[in-house]
Amino acid sequence: MRHTIAVLVENEFGVLSRVVGLFSGRGFNIDSLTVAPTNDEALSRITLVTRGDEQIIEQITKQLNKLIDVIKVIDFEPEHAIEREMVLVKVSAEDQSRAEVLRIADIFRAKVIDVTPKSYTLEATGAPAKVSAMVELLRPLGLKELVSTGPVVIGRGAKAWKG
Repeated sequence: MRHTIAVLVENEFGVLSRVVGLFSGRGFNIDSLTVAPTNDEALSRITLVTRGDEQIIEQITKQLNKLIDVIKVIDFEPEHAIEREMVLVKVSAEDQSRAEVLRIADIFRAKVIDVTPKSYTLEATGAPAKVSAMVELLRPLGLKELVSTGPVVIGRGAKAWKG
């Protein structure tokens, strides 16, 4: 089962390496990893996506909490979180497919950010399922390159997540 875990950490040298090392040392895979400072420059937030049953996720959470630089760990449940992903997609746009690429972009509210005689580059932001659906529709038209941020997540409601 897919889990999105947010880890609030001290914004210091080597912290990311220790978090990633915890996963690799125990044979857990990270599907996606995003790191950025928070509104408090002394703290960073690591958002990672991994897979496992409840027992594995509980083990990961406990191990993360043991790391000295970790302040807080949350395994976000989908109904209590807003999850978004950004993707840049370069797709072939030959004469016969140019209009179809633009229709798909319009349906998914993607922005055309680069145009050449043979390709379009699109930027799309949304729920991971929405982004994946757009990519799958573009794939048969000639997907040339794909770059993704991976998901970022924030809790629903007015309550803020603080360290």
